[in-house]
Amino acid sequence: MEPRGQTTIGTYPSMAFADIPPQFIGLLYWIVTTAVGSCITSSKYVALSLPPEHRPFYLRNNPTEAKCCQADPCCPLKHHFEKLASCWGYEESCEPPHRAADPSCHSTSAPWVMNLEEAKQMFWQQADFGYVKERRKELQMLCRPQHPGDSSLVCASHMRYCTATRLFIDLRNPRRNNDRFAELQLYTSLPFSVHTTQECEVVIDRPTYFMKLDAGVNMYHHFCDFVNLYISQHVNNSFSTDVNIVMWDTSSYHYGDLFSSTWKAFTDHDVIHLKDFDHKRVCFRYAVFSLLPRMRYGLFYNTPLIPNCHGTALFRAFSQHVIYRLNITQHENKMERAMKTVPLLDVRVVDYKFKEIEFTEQLRITHNSDVFIGMHGAGLTHLLFLPDWAVIFELHNCGDDLCYWDLARLRGVNYMTWQRQSAVYPEDKDSSKPSRCLSTSPLSHSLMPEPLKGA
Repeated sequence: MEPRGQTTIGTYPSMAFADIPPQFIGLLYWIVTTAVGSCITSSKYVALSLPPEHRPFYLRNNPTEAKCCQADPCCPLKHHFEKLASCWGYEESCEPPHRAADPSCHSTSAPWVMNLEEAKQMFWQQADFGYVKERRKELQMLCRPQHPGDSSLVCASHMRYCTATRLFIDLRNPRRNNDRFAELQLYTSLPFSVHTTQECEVVIDRPTYFMKLDAGVNMYHHFCDFVNLYISQHVNNSFSTDVNIVMWDTSSYHYGDLFSSTWKAFTDHDVIHLKDFDHKRVCFRYAVFSLLPRMRYGLFYNTPLIPNCHGTALFRAFSQHVIYRLNITQHENKMERAMKTVPLLDVRVVDYKFKEIEFTEQLRITHNSDVFIGMHGAGLTHLLFLPDWAVIFELHNCGDDLCYWDLARLRGVNYMTWQRQSAVYPEDKDSSKPSRCLSTSPLSHSLMPEPLKGA
């Protein structure tokens, strides 16, 4: 295909990769392992890189690895076989009693549900592993291989999520500008068969996730990226860290990322900018186009949620996944010891400036907090990594009353904010100046139940 001065992305009938057996063409997931005979080495079990409570779910959904473990006398995962009935909820044979914890609902004020069970089911479909189940049900083959080794493309509705094999991208004549949100064009099937790698100046064998990232300087927006990447891993049933992350960014700008250490929870390799492939023809053996952080009826950002329901296994699992892979631990019994020695609370005031406190250290502090207090702002996204029993106290929501209340509901932690508006006043009395939110002394009210509203 002639480039015609634009970027071309397409699928190609064949390449000089090892042929894939026909029964595996269009496979939606892969397991990256190291072969030893017919099995894998204990150090390469993907399940070992997951939180212990997630391992039975993974082994159930990856029978090849489970079978290898059963045959391996040294497999350190055998005790998880007692819970192989455990399932996230999106699996076809998942029975409700074995499903990961369901959300809770305390009333049915929404007119479109008749009872608590309907409310719980709707919330589960909107924001829990039911959301993953819906995306998996939508998957359909858009590019069907004609012969072994041909390309394939499988997508959910509206192409919000896709997987591809034998993907060809022509970036010889990119048109980059200052529009970070412009899209590549000319998606097409290519009219040639590639029997050698001469058509590809760069060949990427490692599985690759393409991601359209939100703002990397804002924790709320950037963690929308990480949450949707984690959801995409569930849709794809793959949690290996031996993958590439490629930023699907058509601008010439540098991408500022204040939370780059979080990528370690998802990949062992540096994040790649799409422009790194400029002026080349690139072939990817396996590719996943991750769920978008901002899209209509997406998850996390402006998600429409049924009221009066709380706690999702999905967001709890995301928190556990990131905390475990970043090796963040809790200080056992610290709160108990503090309460036994003095009748006062152990209070620590921190200023999460990225240049002063490294982000993983910020998460470590948050994960060891029982009450997290702060003004409305992206920093409250830390609530995703609070312990299950913790409380997030938003001093003032600045008129955006649902943002962190909803996020707390998704995560399953308690939420509080000011109810008595007379305790809050604008800092700038001059109406001609922009007003900033300011509360009265938080400690003078923090022990009073009257001004607080629990979600």
